[in-house]
Amino acid sequence: MGKISDVLAKQAGLSSDAAAQADPAAPPWPLSERPGFLARRLHQIHVSLFAERCAAFRITPLQYSLLSLLAEIGDADQTTLAHAVALDRTTTTGALKRLAARGYIRRATSDADRRARQCALTDEGRALHAAMEQAARAAHEATVSALSPAERETLVRLMKKVAAVHAQRLGAADLLG
Repeated sequence: MGKISDVLAKQAGLSSDAAAQADPAAPPWPLSERPGFLARRLHQIHVSLFAERCAAFRITPLQYSLLSLLAEIGDADQTTLAHAVALDRTTTTGALKRLAARGYIRRATSDADRRARQCALTDEGRALHAAMEQAARAAHEATVSALSPAERETLVRLMKKVAAVHAQRLGAADLLG
């Protein structure tokens, strides 16, 4: 087996021999049956629906999540916000800087830790969040519109369950570390 295959097998917790021996009796596994593929596809669909319904606000789903968190909790440091939205600090900080540049949040050096940035909504940010609420809800509703109310509850419950089991994972960076 080649060097790349050996590295990939090791990362997957397989011996090189085990990785080389695919089970010829294993049934085909189409993309449409793979949870990861379906999760990514559902995310694509939701982002598209959010973009359609919220285009006038020029806010991304991540930025809206950050505005929603700050509306809910008042203020928080960037690390807390990054963990709450399950993204790395660099990505979250970039989104927060863009929101601050547009006057929707305040980022100030923390009194408790001079290395940290404390974030809070501005009046403009609160107004934007309130103005977007109906459109954002419509995007979420459209994402699951093919499901009955009971199916929606089940989907959300199962998604929460899977997310809770993997709560310590922030993203692809975890796989490389």
